[in-house]
Amino acid sequence: MSAELETQFERLASALAEERRAILEHDVEALVCSTREKLAALRELESRMPASASTPFEQRLRELSEANQSNGALLARRRREVNWALRHLGRSESSGAYDANGQTEVLRGSRPIAVA
Repeated sequence: MSAELETQFERLASALAEERRAILEHDVEALVCSTREKLAALRELESRMPASASTPFEQRLRELSEANQSNGALLARRRREVNWALRHLGRSESSGAYDANGQTEVLRGSRPIAVA
């Protein structure tokens, strides 16, 4: 594996590790930065990969892909947690669907958090 490609693989691995840390620590700013770095590293790696990837490349890409999928699963879990909390606080994400009048559904009124 060329040193240049190895550097790009390490850059991507570092970005994925930072992304995981940011997700686990609920650090939104770090998550945005690490995701930006991950995407930049992926673009750079894609532009430098040879047309016929050999076995060492495939193995390294598989490992990084698994790390990315793991981060995606963590992020999906965090989204579910946030959506659950918002729902129980009487709020919800804005609807992406339109009603018969061409309007998105908007929650009107309040919802009591507890009943005495």
